[in-house]
Amino acid sequence: MAVTGRTALVAALGALVVAAFPGWNGVLAVLGLLLLALLYDLARAAPVRTLGLARDGDTTTRLGEEAHVTLTVTNSSARVLRADVRDAWPPSSWRPVARFEGSRHRLTVPAGERRRVTTVLSPTRRGDHRPVRVTVRSYGPLGLAARQGGHRVPWAVRVLPPFTSRKHLPAKLARLRELDGRTTLLTRGEGTEFDSLREYVPGDDVRSIDWRATARQSSVAVRTWRPERDRHLLLVLDTGRTSAGRVGDMPRLDASLDAALLLTALASRAGDRVDLLAFDRTTRASVRGRSATDVLPSAVNALAGVEPALVESDPGGMASAALAAAGNRSLVVLFTALDTAPLESGLLPVLPRLTRRHKVVVAAVSDPRIEEMSRARGTVAGVYEAAAAARHEAERDQLAERLTRLGVTVVEGLPDALPPALADAYLTLKASGKL
Repeated sequence: MAVTGRTALVAALGALVVAAFPGWNGVLAVLGLLLLALLYDLARAAPVRTLGLARDGDTTTRLGEEAHVTLTVTNSSARVLRADVRDAWPPSSWRPVARFEGSRHRLTVPAGERRRVTTVLSPTRRGDHRPVRVTVRSYGPLGLAARQGGHRVPWAVRVLPPFTSRKHLPAKLARLRELDGRTTLLTRGEGTEFDSLREYVPGDDVRSIDWRATARQSSVAVRTWRPERDRHLLLVLDTGRTSAGRVGDMPRLDASLDAALLLTALASRAGDRVDLLAFDRTTRASVRGRSATDVLPSAVNALAGVEPALVESDPGGMASAALAAAGNRSLVVLFTALDTAPLESGLLPVLPRLTRRHKVVVAAVSDPRIEEMSRARGTVAGVYEAAAAARHEAERDQLAERLTRLGVTVVEGLPDALPPALADAYLTLKASGKL
C-alpha cells in the first residue's frame, strides 16, 4: 500500500479539528475517520495483479530515429482503474526525454474496458533493446491510498545502423552506369567484357579499333567495353579493441560500418556478390551467399547488434577466416585502424597470405581530433598538440607506404569522408579491371 500526499493533508485537517475540540475523544475520532477513509480508498482501488497488459508498435528503428511502442491496459475488474503507469526501459539505451517523460502515463480505465498509451523511445545505441517492467499504481476514488504492482510485458526493438552515407549512393550509381556502358562514356581495362561496336570518334583510344569490323564497313569501328560482373567482395570488420575508440561523436566501428553498408549497396547494384564478416578473436557476425536484393537488409540486421570487444584482435585468425570465406580471387576490404603498433605486430605479417590470392583494400577511419590538433597554434599547449599530430601523421604515412608496397590499396578518411572515398576506390578498381 502506498500513502499519497493527500493523506498528509487529511492528517493536517484532523490536527486542526483536534485543536478546535481538545481532548482524547476528538483525537480518536479523527484517527478513526482517517483510518476508515484509507481502508475505503484502498478497497475501492482497482487491483493491479489482474490487469491485462499487451504491447504492439515498432520492432525496428534506425539510430537517431524514434520508435513508438504502444501498451494496452485492460481492466477486467468491476472497479474503475485510476492509475499511474511507468513503462521502464534500460536507461543506457535511451535518451533522458524518452526515459523520464515519455515512459510515464496517467490513465483512467472504466471496468471491463481498455486503454492504450504510447511510449516514444529515442535510441542512443545500436542492437536489441527490451523493456524492464511495467509498474502500475492504482489509486482509490479519494486518492488517499493506492495499490502498486509490477508486470513483465515482453517486447524487443532492434536499433539498426543509421546508414547516413546512403546520400552518396545516387552519385556513385550514376558513375557506375557510366562504367557499365549505359551512357556515352565507355572505358576499357584489364578484365573488362566486350560490349558492342560503335563508330570511331576523335579522341578514342586507337587500341580499341576493331580492324576486322572496319574492313567490312565504310567507317572505322571501335570496340566498347564494360566492367565484368559477378565479382566477389568480402568485407571484414575488425571488432577488436581499436574499433571501440571514438572518432568524433561515434565509435570507430560505427563509422566503418557506415562505409561498409554504402559499399555493399553499390557493389550489389553493380552485379557483384558481397559477403560480410565481423571478427576480433572469433566471428561476431557473418553474412554470406545472399542475393543482390537481400544482402543489404541482411547485413544491416546482422551487424545491428555487433559491438566492439575490448580484446586484442587475432590477425592470424582473421586472415584464416577471410581465406575460408573467399575461395576464388576476391576483393577483400579490411576495416581496421591505421595504428602502428597493432598493425606491425599483428596484421602486417599475415597480409601476404591474403595478397597472394586476393586484391586487398585497407579502409581506415581517421580521427578528426588529429586534424584539429595539427592546426593548433599560438600557445605552448597548441604547439605541442601540433607536433604530436605531425608525428602521428608521419607514422601513419609510413605505415600506408609499407602497406602499398605489399600490394594493398589504402583508403583513409574522416567518418563522413570514408564512405564515398571507399566507393570511389571500388569503382576505380572495377573500371581498371583489377577485381
